[in-house]
Amino acid sequence: MTDPKPSSNPLAVPTGRLARIAGLSSMTAGIAGNVAARAIREIGRGARPDMRDLLMTPGNVTRIADQLARMRGAAMKVGQLISMDGGEVLPPELADIMARLRDQAHFMPPKQLRDVLNRNWGQDWLKSFQNFNVRPIAAASIGQVHRATLKDGRDVAIKVQYPGVARSIDSDIANVAALVRMSGFLPKHFELDPYIEEARCQLHEETDYEREGQQLRHFSELLQGDEAFEIPKFYPDWSTSEVLTMSFLESRPIETVGDATKEERNQVAEVLVDLTLREIFEFGIIQSDPNFANFRYNPANRKISLLDFGAARTLQSSAIGQYIHFLRAGLLGDDERLRETAIQLKFMDGDGPFDDRILGMIRSVFDAILSTDEFDFSDRTLSKHLRKEGMALAEAQYIPPQVPMDVLYLQRKIGGIFLLATQLNASVRVKMLLTKYVI
Repeated sequence: MTDPKPSSNPLAVPTGRLARIAGLSSMTAGIAGNVAARAIREIGRGARPDMRDLLMTPGNVTRIADQLARMRGAAMKVGQLISMDGGEVLPPELADIMARLRDQAHFMPPKQLRDVLNRNWGQDWLKSFQNFNVRPIAAASIGQVHRATLKDGRDVAIKVQYPGVARSIDSDIANVAALVRMSGFLPKHFELDPYIEEARCQLHEETDYEREGQQLRHFSELLQGDEAFEIPKFYPDWSTSEVLTMSFLESRPIETVGDATKEERNQVAEVLVDLTLREIFEFGIIQSDPNFANFRYNPANRKISLLDFGAARTLQSSAIGQYIHFLRAGLLGDDERLRETAIQLKFMDGDGPFDDRILGMIRSVFDAILSTDEFDFSDRTLSKHLRKEGMALAEAQYIPPQVPMDVLYLQRKIGGIFLLATQLNASVRVKMLLTKYVI
């Protein structure tokens, strides 16, 4: 159950390869027409057209985001991945297009939904249900979620994959990558290909719902007996590679904890930070998508629901070891070792003109953590400082080294939990938790 709630109107998913290519082609043609018309107007006024300004008009931004959302699948998911993983690399105009996709989701018309379920469950599947709500309770980039009750009494959440999504991954990603390159906004010498290839591999895994079911079961075993969390039960008898059926959990959006008492906000944020560290340093496997919608909360039992394990990723032990050395050096104030480990993790070049500035940013994070027993996420001083420094690096045309993918996923997960704790205005014993795992 990830990503935004569904829009009010159903919209069929284009399933054929030609239909999906045609969608991107019509979008590109429309943008080109807008650019040409504006360029003529600029020339007519005696002004020299600026291609960056001509391309990134509000109308074109809307056209791109709407078309990718309409296509769903990899086209929409890549936009979300780029907006999260490349937010500090992409120019604001292009990042804004991709970020808009987080707030857009359509759902399949009932007939298209029925066709998918008939193909996976057979024609008579409805006879096994007491009720089945055809309107989804959530719609995402790869599938939508329905609530239903089986005749055996099980209250279930059923994630149904959009038709044609899995087989369109490779062509969709190639087309969206071409769109990003076409913008001309990527920094010179920035290597997009490794990130696009990683997104392609991840999406192939995420569209395998049988794999996700096994990951759901695995995380349930890892957290068995932990009173802070609850995970849906996987029902393999009603699951396939395109349909994932699990128990329904009563819960609210995790953001609603922001209205709870300070004690409750702090408790929720602290157990989520601790879970992140356990995933990295104990389990060696992380749920790598920190989308807020993947965490929900039940105020009745004060448990956090963990959802969507399609992006679960096993980490290489070498990456975990390097990360431990990096954190240990920062916590112990060993600047020489901190520089060495930052270079190993590819946070900086090692002989670049921006190394000292980057190391200063890293040091400021550890200084903030070490300065207090409880880190106050409601204090935006650190985040404002890091944003200011990041913008200065971007203006200086800094090109970051290619970060190892495991490290990228670690940073993405940690950054997402940081943002969630900030959203909750929580205070967390970050120094104590880090010390427990790395010192």
